[in-house]
Amino acid sequence: MALKSLVGISLEPIAPARETIRRLLDGASRHIADAKVQAVSAETRFGSAYTAVRMLADVGLHAHGYRTLTSKPGHHQTAIQTLPTTFGIDAQTVVRLDKLRKQRNLTEYSGDIIPESAVSECLSQAESLYAAACNWLKVNRPELL
Repeated sequence: MALKSLVGISLEPIAPARETIRRLLDGASRHIADAKVQAVSAETRFGSAYTAVRMLADVGLHAHGYRTLTSKPGHHQTAIQTLPTTFGIDAQTVVRLDKLRKQRNLTEYSGDIIPESAVSECLSQAESLYAAACNWLKVNRPELL
């Protein structure tokens, strides 16, 4: 997927900034830590893990000079679906992340209960994506770290 082809549809060009990358990585790290706190509900832990995934997907776009148009619907989906282009994430992982996005929508908009298995999956995916993002940045854009 050519990111340039999504400009004006779901992305806008930006100047990558080290400070923004750092804030997003730090935020994702905090959300991953929050997702591990057993004293809160599964929904809250899932929400934290999912937010980490979304922030990391935003890191990928930002590192390439783009951000989602949050004024348009589907910006979470766009960020996740561009991961093969931004960080080289495999299609199977993107399918799993998209299922987690849909699960997040169900709980946010209809109050569905989140099973522990979904919390574990989302947390695992967030941790893996964090490692992949940091590795990609170290190799491809170390000046942004």
